[in-house]
Amino acid sequence: MTRQVVLTPGLWMPSAGMALLAARLAQRGYKTRMFGYSGRRPYEANIEALARFARDQTFFVGHSLGGVLVLDMLNRHPEVRADAVVLLGAPVRGCLAGRRFGQAGIGRWMMGACRSLWEERAARWTRAAPLGVVAGTLPLGLARSFGVVLPGPNDGVVCVEETTVDGMTDRAVVRLGHSMLFLSGQVSGLIERFLAAGRFA
Repeated sequence: MTRQVVLTPGLWMPSAGMALLAARLAQRGYKTRMFGYSGRRPYEANIEALARFARDQTFFVGHSLGGVLVLDMLNRHPEVRADAVVLLGAPVRGCLAGRRFGQAGIGRWMMGACRSLWEERAARWTRAAPLGVVAGTLPLGLARSFGVVLPGPNDGVVCVEETTVDGMTDRAVVRLGHSMLFLSGQVSGLIERFLAAGRFA
């Protein structure tokens, strides 16, 4: 049986940005499909589009807002199969850096229809399938660019605490910035192990 993985990028990033991760997974025998979406489109419409796109898939990997989208879609659509899921730097509990950025005019425009997702929110996993979370601790990213000091360990955009999902199976913390999480060979190895075994270690 072909092992299929849906890759979902972060906000403002084209799906092709996940090409390096897709190539690494392909070397391990996975067939990948990249889901693209627009932050200008209503979030609920993106959830439904992902649910339609993901029929007959088996694994999911989502970066940043793409991870939030994957989590929300799978929690709302139990009919969509998921054997294992990995979220990379996904601000599932909201994003302080995003809230600060959204206070500026350009920030409000760039956040589009998903601006409300950066507010503090609950995050829980309601399935039996394993859910893994990867969080970065190298503070290089949006927050530093705008002079925002984030509390606690963070990847420059998302705090480690903001990636916490109630009911998650495992979490790996790596010394990487937000935009490096989907490019890193180290993270690719973590993803491969989790998809195969349901644990990072």
